[in-house]
Amino acid sequence: MGESNSSVDEDLLLKEFFAEVSEVERDNEVVRILSCFKLNPFEFLKLPFDSSLDDVKKQYRKLSLMVHPDKCKHPQAKEAFGALAKAQQQLLDQQERDYILSQVTAAKEELRAKRKKQLKKDTASKLKSLVDEGKSELEYEQSGEFQQELKLKVKELLTEQEWRRRKMAMRISEEEGRLKKDEEEQKEMWKRKREHEEQWEGTREQRVSSWRDFMKSGKKSKKGELRPPKLKTEDPNKSYVQRPVKRG
Repeated sequence: MGESNSSVDEDLLLKEFFAEVSEVERDNEVVRILSCFKLNPFEFLKLPFDSSLDDVKKQYRKLSLMVHPDKCKHPQAKEAFGALAKAQQQLLDQQERDYILSQVTAAKEELRAKRKKQLKKDTASKLKSLVDEGKSELEYEQSGEFQQELKLKVKELLTEQEWRRRKMAMRISEEEGRLKKDEEEQKEMWKRKREHEEQWEGTREQRVSSWRDFMKSGKKSKKGELRPPKLKTEDPNKSYVQRPVKRG
C-alpha cells in the first residue's frame, strides 16, 4: 500500500515539474537527444554506465514526458521520443546491455593501462603527485576528467565494433549474392538441358520417319540408273545370264 502511494506521489511530482518546464527547455532536450552518439544508449538517457535497470526506467519516463510529441511543439519531438524508447529497449535487453558494458570494461582497461604508463614515464606529473598524496584509483575513476575520457573511449570502441560488424555483414551479403547467382546459373543450365531433351524427344517421330524414308529411297534405283539383274536362285543354270561367246 505504501509503495503504491509512493508511486502516486512520484507521478504527481513529475506532472507538476513538467507543467513548469518551458517550451525552450523541451526544445533544447530534443536537440540534445538528436545530437547523441547513436551507438550509446546511456548517452541518450543521460545516465552513467553503472546505472541500474530501475534507473533506466525512471530516467526514460522523465525524459520521454519532456519531449512527448503531445507536449513538445518541436518539429522533431517525435524522432527524439523514438530515440529515447530505443535507448531504453537496448538497456533493458540483457544481451544488448552486456555487449555495451563489455565495451565499457575494455575502455576502462585501456585508460588504466595508459595512466599506468604515464605515471612510469613522468614521475613529476600531476597524476603522479595525486597518487603520492593518497588519491586512490577509484576516486580518480569517479572524477569528471576520467568519465569524459571513458565516454570518448567507449565511443571509439563502439564505432570500431560497428564498422567491423558492417564489414562482416557486407561480406556475408556479397557471399550470399554470389551463391544465389551460382544457384540461378545452375538452374538455368538445367532448364536449358531439360528443354533440349524435351525438344529432342519431341522430334523423335519425325527423325524416325525421316530415317525410314531414307532407307526406303535408298533401295530404289535413281532415275536413269542401270542396275544389274538380280540373280535367280531358283535357276541353277543361270540361263538368263549372257555367257561369253567363243570366237572361232
